[in-house]
Amino acid sequence: MSRENLEILWVDDDEDFLVQQRIVLERSGFRVTVAHSRLEAEQAVADWRPAIALVDVMMDHPDDGLTLCHHLRQRYPDLPILLVTAMTAETGVSFDPALTGGKSWIKANAVLTKPIRLEQLTREILRCLPVG
Repeated sequence: MSRENLEILWVDDDEDFLVQQRIVLERSGFRVTVAHSRLEAEQAVADWRPAIALVDVMMDHPDDGLTLCHHLRQRYPDLPILLVTAMTAETGVSFDPALTGGKSWIKANAVLTKPIRLEQLTREILRCLPVG
């Protein structure tokens, strides 16, 4: 599967962060659609299916990203979802989906901490996608 055929949904309420990440990923050959809230993302996926979703945890409400992950997982059980969050830096709370039972409530394939390097982000995106 070529990068040009990969439609990434990136959901984050930080406009500056979204603009930066969109530019970087598009320069790397990905197609990126952005949403600024859980509701905007849910409306976007009502009409199409992204290849992968990158979701911030804390948006309008502190648990919006987790709620969105739950809804996306219900609609598309095999959709790769990466949480990309600054939650640990902002709150001191951290979690690891690899811990026992962690993935069952987080509903994400991985949790990445902001700031994130392009190489790490690209590696995680490609790791989560089916080879094709």
